[in-house]
Amino acid sequence: MDHQTIIKKRTYHDSVTLMSLAGKLKKQDGVEEVIVSMATPMNKELLENVGLMTEEASTATDADLIIACRAEADVLPSILAEVDEALGAKKTATKRNGKTSVTTFGAALDMSPDANLAVISVPGEFAARETRRALEQGLHVMLFSDNVSVEDERDLKTYAAEKGLFVMGPDCGTAMINGTGLCFANDVKRGGIGMVAASGTGLQEVMVQVDRLGYGVSQAIGTGGRDLSSAIGGIMMRQGIDALLADESTDVLVVISKPPAPEVEQMILERVARATKPVVLCLLDGKAPADLPKHVTFTTTLFEAALAAARTYDSNLEVELVSDEALTWSRVVHRTQGTERFIRGLFCGGTLTAEALSILRYRVSPLTSNVAKRTEEKMPDIFMSAGHTLVDLGDDAFTVGKPHPMIEPALRNGRILQEAADPTCGVLLLDFELGYGSHDDPVGETLETLKAAQDIAKRDGRILPIVTYICGTETDKQGYADQKHRLEQIGAYVARSNAEAVEIACTIVKKGVEIHG
Repeated sequence: MDHQTIIKKRTYHDSVTLMSLAGKLKKQDGVEEVIVSMATPMNKELLENVGLMTEEASTATDADLIIACRAEADVLPSILAEVDEALGAKKTATKRNGKTSVTTFGAALDMSPDANLAVISVPGEFAARETRRALEQGLHVMLFSDNVSVEDERDLKTYAAEKGLFVMGPDCGTAMINGTGLCFANDVKRGGIGMVAASGTGLQEVMVQVDRLGYGVSQAIGTGGRDLSSAIGGIMMRQGIDALLADESTDVLVVISKPPAPEVEQMILERVARATKPVVLCLLDGKAPADLPKHVTFTTTLFEAALAAARTYDSNLEVELVSDEALTWSRVVHRTQGTERFIRGLFCGGTLTAEALSILRYRVSPLTSNVAKRTEEKMPDIFMSAGHTLVDLGDDAFTVGKPHPMIEPALRNGRILQEAADPTCGVLLLDFELGYGSHDDPVGETLETLKAAQDIAKRDGRILPIVTYICGTETDKQGYADQKHRLEQIGAYVARSNAEAVEIACTIVKKGVEIHG
């Protein structure tokens, strides 16, 4: 195998573009390794680990681009040429789909003088500066970039609040403003349910469930995960609540988060207590605050949050968390002789992992996860499951120099086969995310691996139940019905919600694991 590492100074491309490109190239015949990424410390560490580090690369900065490849001698030049062509075409194209591309912030403002929102995805060291520039021009900001300091985040949000502007982020992955999905978002109906959330896939899940219940979304505001910490003080969460309560198109407000810092939670409670609209407060892993006003409904799961919002329109609406069909399917599962079996949850969505943990915490044991905050629940080794295990494969430890599994779900396939080979694995619990930003065919990228996993178990005299959840709507570009059908064809169960999927998996391991038929 030949290899080459190229550093392009002061050349920036967003991480989604680079990760998607690297993932596609790595699948080509004769290619062993491809890294196309910005030269952050974590990405340089990956370069070192795979033996592609060079002296020039070691001194590169976050603003420099790494292009590294190990491939067969006759393939290497064409791979490097493909990278140049793909990134060069993106940079030099002047028109695409009727839109004109620009290369500077000022040029973008000149072309769109009426714009009032900027999506910023630049290296962390430049993100605060560019966000400040946008705010100074009177633009709201969705800050997709990460690696922004807490101090910069607090200063930017304080400045934005003073100007009546939003800074959604940093590291904000999902929003929907005036019907337009930003970054990772699903195609949902417009309606009167407004949402503000400190979680990405959590916000997507509530939006999807609202759509499935027949209702629609007015606005969906992401705040970034640190917003509700003591250091930030919930600046954007509080502003989002106020904005949606004042928004004429919003009939009911849904607030979504993991438990905030106590003083931030108190500020939020004071705001929603004064609301003149119904409010649903969804705190994953949280406890219901004392003396909640009648117009505030507290929930601890994302499905329940969507259902509570829908019930403000139809108080008689009843939807069981676990359907009769799901119960029937899980009860067809009987105990085989021998080893105790465990749930192995392999998630692309971090908030869905956290929700699963909160549901299972008092139901099964031992239970560990890489998203756990409690010491006793933390995985000793995130690369090796033991007992009941829930893994967020979008965690930084799994994605250094690689695309997020929502962008490239095939990255989960190796772990699926690893779990299938473990005789103590009693059920695979998987999520698939559809919508803008996600892979065009997440089920297709995983299907053959799931069949191989079933074959591994069969050769070992076992049957491996697969419980899945697809976070998506019927109108998402990937085609929800087709994604669901292909999973059902191999015998996987497709749950209606993440919470239902978790309940089904729990039922299976408590009753055993042999599917007849």
